[in-house]
This record gives sequence, C-alpha cells and structure tokens, in this order.
Amino acid sequence: MRARYGVPLKVTAVGAAVGAAGLVYAAGFEARSFRLRRVTIPVLPRGARPLRVLQVSDIHMVSGQRKKRGWLHSLAGLRPDFVVNTGDNLSDPKAVPELLDALGPLMEFPGVYVFGSNDYYGPKLRNPALYLLEKTRGKHGLNGNAPAVGVVHNPWEPMRDAFDEAGWLGLSNTRGRLKVDGLEIAFTGLDDPHIKRDRYAEVAGGPETGADLSIGVVHAPYLRSLDAFTADGYPLILAGHTHGGQLCIPFYGALVTNCDLDTDRVKGLSGHTVGDRRAYLHVSAGCGTNRYTPVRFACPPEATLLTLTPRD
Repeated sequence: MRARYGVPLKVTAVGAAVGAAGLVYAAGFEARSFRLRRVTIPVLPRGARPLRVLQVSDIHMVSGQRKKRGWLHSLAGLRPDFVVNTGDNLSDPKAVPELLDALGPLMEFPGVYVFGSNDYYGPKLRNPALYLLEKTRGKHGLNGNAPAVGVVHNPWEPMRDAFDEAGWLGLSNTRGRLKVDGLEIAFTGLDDPHIKRDRYAEVAGGPETGADLSIGVVHAPYLRSLDAFTADGYPLILAGHTHGGQLCIPFYGALVTNCDLDTDRVKGLSGHTVGDRRAYLHVSAGCGTNRYTPVRFACPPEATLLTLTPRD
C-alpha cells in the first residue's frame, strides 16, 4: 500500500520521524545549549590595556527557565570590565523578577543597555514561515507592516529602574560614558529601530571629543542605524535582535535576520562600510527565543566576551 502521490508510507513515516527528532533536538537540547563565544577587536588606543566586554542579548526570559538563569549567573565569573546588554530581555510579563535575579551578579559590574521591542511588548503567536514571507516582501517588524494592535505591554519600567539603580547606563536615543581602567569609553545608543523608536538625529554628531573609544549600541541592526553610526565615524557598533537566524541550515547558515541586514552578517564580527568609512559590527545571536518558538537549530544560544585591544 502506498501513500498519495506515489510516496511509500515507509518513506513518509521516516520523514516524519526525522522531523520529530529534529524538533526534539532543537527544543530540548540546542535551545538550552548555552555557549560563550570569544572575539577580539582592535579598537583601543595604542598602549592601552585590553578590555574585556561581555555582551548579552535577547535573553527573552520566561518564568521557570532555571538553566538559563544559572548560566547567566555563571557569566559573572568572567569578571568583565563592563557589560553591554543589547535588549529583548523579556518574553513573559511575569518574568521581570527572574530576569533581574539572573542578571544580578552581572549588575555588580559597570554596564550599559538598550531595549528591544520585546522589552516593551509581549510576544504574539505567529507562523514562523511569515518571517520568510516578510523577507521576500521587504517587510520587517513595523518597518513596512501595520502597527501592532492588541499587544501585551510588558512591565519594562521596573527592569529599567533596577538597571539604573545598579549604575548601568540607559542608552535609548542618548549618550553616556564609563571610565574603565583609566580609559574614557563613550557610548551612543538608539531605541529599537524594529519598532521605529530610533531617533538618530537626537544623538548625531559622531564620537565624543576626549573619549578614548566611542561605541554605537542598538538592538536591531537595521541598515539605516548602521549607516548613520558608520558615517559619523564610530569604530565599533554592537547589536543583537537576529537570534543568529535561530533556525539555520547546517553548512549553509541563516535564512532570515528579521531585519534588512544581510544573512552573511547575521551574527558575529563583521564590518560595515559607508563611503570611505568602515566600522566593526558585532551582532550577538543572543541566548533566548520567543516563548512561542522555543527552538534553535544549528545556532546555539550564546553570550560573547569581546576583548578590545589596541589598534594596529
């Protein structure tokens, strides 16, 4: 007996079994297989001591995620010089206390942060195939789509207040500075371009006079933001949002970035060029997922230890 279209039932059953096994792996193992990636970037003045920067992103905390909380706790053992949080901390309105507990040890270090759309709004159940469809139509988030209606509003204010109380600098459409090991590190941040909250005109003007290093920070690496930072002369831009593609094809890579960034730069260190100016771009693949799509494939969750070294 054969299935429809002449496909043997045995082949159909094997295909279904392989698909189910892949889903179990993606949800049960890889989505909780946390990794630390290490990257070196030569952007400091000559003669400076290297700085260790921990970038965390896209935590998407959901109540009950004990393994993720424990792993985030453990990152404090790296003793970074400062922390950069590039947003999307929440995927559950009730998870703010657990998120703050998870980040508590890291909040003992100097840090800066920007928010992403999932800090402000709760996730919605949607067909993952829509990401591919939107890519073909050039639509990403609210950049080309209708405004979100009936969304859950996350309690982001207590999270912001806790970050601020710990001394982390909020960089949503503003600037800030940290003094680290005798170096003045200046930051220029944007609110999330994915939901059109970025206001680059309010922070334009390029690196600050007197700073040893100026860094651009944004959640979603939309080209308009990368272009603006690079044209203004920032040597380094840090972002998140993409989840590294989240569901990737082995030996091929990501299919989508959920923004207008090309898939070749979906995660890790690359460059961005505007005219004769070039910036280093680091995009974190993040360590979480939307609560309604708690799977990763060929793209394990991560944080990154960036070692900033003197320029060549």
